[in-house]
Amino acid sequence: MTDWQGVDHVQLCVPEGEDARERATRFYTEVLDFDPLDKPDSLDGTDSFWFGAGGVEIHLGPEAGTERSRRHPAFVVDELEPIRDRLESEGIEIGSEPPIPGRERFSFRDPFGNRIECIAYED
Repeated sequence: MTDWQGVDHVQLCVPEGEDARERATRFYTEVLDFDPLDKPDSLDGTDSFWFGAGGVEIHLGPEAGTERSRRHPAFVVDELEPIRDRLESEGIEIGSEPPIPGRERFSFRDPFGNRIECIAYED
């Protein structure tokens, strides 16, 4: 049996032909407080761009036909209120989620329609 240890990264898609890199950089660095990450030299020819914070990596890349979906990453945070406040101050709509025992959570969409969930485990 494989010993799964965690998630290395999440790949999200952005529409082709937009100023996606600039919009993503602003959103992921200024709103979500992620850092831009350098891709390894072996991936220099790809059109993806990466961000990371606290051991979480998000890789973004253009893809035709991106649309809203239920697919999403769910990131654990220590406190929900600071990120909720930051998102709301940017005019980003917060979605409520059905309760899961032992967890508080909400979701939102990035500027490209990707659904992202934040979860805080209750003590």
